[in-house]
Amino acid sequence: NNTEVMWVGILLFLLPAGLPVRSQGESQSDNKQMDNITVRQGETLFLSCSQGDFVTHTAWLNRSSILYAGEDKWSVDPRVSLVTLNQDEFTIKIEDVDLADEGQYICAVQTSSRPRTTSVHIIVQVPPKIVNLSKDLVVNEGSNVTLMCLANGKPEPAIGWRMLSPSDDSLSSDSEVLEIPFISRYRAGVYECTASNDIAVDTQTVELTVNYPPSVSDGRDVGVTLGQRGVLQCEADAVPEADFEWYRDDRRIFSDFDGIEIEDAGGFSKLTFFNVSEADYGNYTCIAINKLGSANTSIILYGKFQ
Repeated sequence: NNTEVMWVGILLFLLPAGLPVRSQGESQSDNKQMDNITVRQGETLFLSCSQGDFVTHTAWLNRSSILYAGEDKWSVDPRVSLVTLNQDEFTIKIEDVDLADEGQYICAVQTSSRPRTTSVHIIVQVPPKIVNLSKDLVVNEGSNVTLMCLANGKPEPAIGWRMLSPSDDSLSSDSEVLEIPFISRYRAGVYECTASNDIAVDTQTVELTVNYPPSVSDGRDVGVTLGQRGVLQCEADAVPEADFEWYRDDRRIFSDFDGIEIEDAGGFSKLTFFNVSEADYGNYTCIAINKLGSANTSIILYGKFQ
């Protein structure tokens, strides 16, 4: 091709004076095309061609420049070095191959009679890398959610989504986008994006938090003997976690009231009477509150006779 002819011409120009040149009746340069070489990004590439007898000059070239002319290194790339140069072979290597190294390489040999070239096309494969991923999300129940995952690689990677924790095989996607319409609290969790090609697999995760208003379990009435310890318990399910308030009729109860303690821990609240009196018997209300709403339940503290 034209590129090979151009480089053959350059090599002829570089030849020392006095070397034989082919006569008009001799054949044109011999051109040989090798099978493509596939190499992975980061590996070391070896380029080799045979020499033969009566070689006067030889060079390895890439798309735009001479890498080596005989033992003389022309390339300024420190990754390129000479491995073998003798009567049988001319081998160079390129370390830490990158995508920019992909393309055609030519070994040009000048013999005493005619030039010949051997060309080879290098294909660089690149493992997948996720380059753009949705951030961790906090949404309200009922929202429409879109998760996005973009990746580079060569060959082009296949991208997919799945719900990782809690595991749910019914919620997945074989594309860059995972759509979750009208999301419920049961779809909260960790989602995994996978990008894969023939070389490797890359995975990253997104945590999806779904906010929803409190729901309160039905309260259990408690019977306590006078002078004994009484405990009323309230349990709420909410994201974010609920704050609790306790009421006796319309009057709010606080932990610093005499003989009373309120303890909140996660989704639980506990109202403790250390020494139940007749005045403590009655109807109590527990209210669970977060920014999305509230819920309540009633609990009766009643007298229990020995």
